[in-house]
Amino acid sequence: MIIEALRVFVTVTEQSHFSRAAELLNISQPGVSLHIRNLENEIGAKLLHRSPKQVRLTEAGHILYQKAKQILRLYVEAKQDVQLLQDQVTGTIHIGASFTIGEYVLPKQLAAFAAQYPLVAIEVTIGNTEEIVHAVRTNELDIGLIEGETHAGDLHITPNMKDEMIIIAPADHPLTNQRFINGEMLQNQVWVLREIGSGTRAYSDQFIQGASITPKRTYVFNSSQSVKESVVAGLGIALLSRWIVRKELELGELTELRLRTARLERSFSIIRHKEEKTMMAAQMFIQRLLAAEK
Repeated sequence: MIIEALRVFVTVTEQSHFSRAAELLNISQPGVSLHIRNLENEIGAKLLHRSPKQVRLTEAGHILYQKAKQILRLYVEAKQDVQLLQDQVTGTIHIGASFTIGEYVLPKQLAAFAAQYPLVAIEVTIGNTEEIVHAVRTNELDIGLIEGETHAGDLHITPNMKDEMIIIAPADHPLTNQRFINGEMLQNQVWVLREIGSGTRAYSDQFIQGASITPKRTYVFNSSQSVKESVVAGLGIALLSRWIVRKELELGELTELRLRTARLERSFSIIRHKEEKTMMAAQMFIQRLLAAEK
């Protein structure tokens, strides 16, 4: 079918490699080559320059690539419109979520959505906020769920819910004896931080700089779970979402250091590409997310 050949061609183009495209499409490399060869015969022009290291588009390939993306999008829309006539929501949603959302908020929402729409396939990617924003902008993901902010002009950004951030310390930390703390008490402390690109790291940096805090030393980890476990082990203090540390606070493994000032909050947001039409299954999922907070 021409649609399958176009899908193979687009994947090869975006991966710049036959074998990587074959892995993504779960077909053999000879099968990929056959689709490309048949498509070139159908079009009547060479579409790709092949070399051992990479694949490049010919002039004709550039023209077809842009049109093929439109054709594939219209094909998916047509299928969904037909399925709506039968009161079915089907298809695949590619969702990306930053770590806090992906590990602590999203699973419950996905379970409820899957129960209501069992014909929808769901693929989830978890990464830091910067990675999820990039994947939505490059159309690798249909929806991104991020913590913190992004100012990308090519994205629709919809605030979804508020997230409370708290300072946590080991249960035996000297500051746990204080009913409330202030910025001066946080001077010269060891901080455990997320990596650059994380929404949690961006918020922590903003808080530390805003309070004019000078850390004694910092340790950096690329997951909130590692930050949490490091604080439990006594490595230092950290600023994390309450979602992440609820159980440890209840068990007494961690202590919240309460600030005298107003509570710390940030927004979780839903992001989509402005130039890509949101498919019906994705629209239904976004509606569920927004309704959950009403």
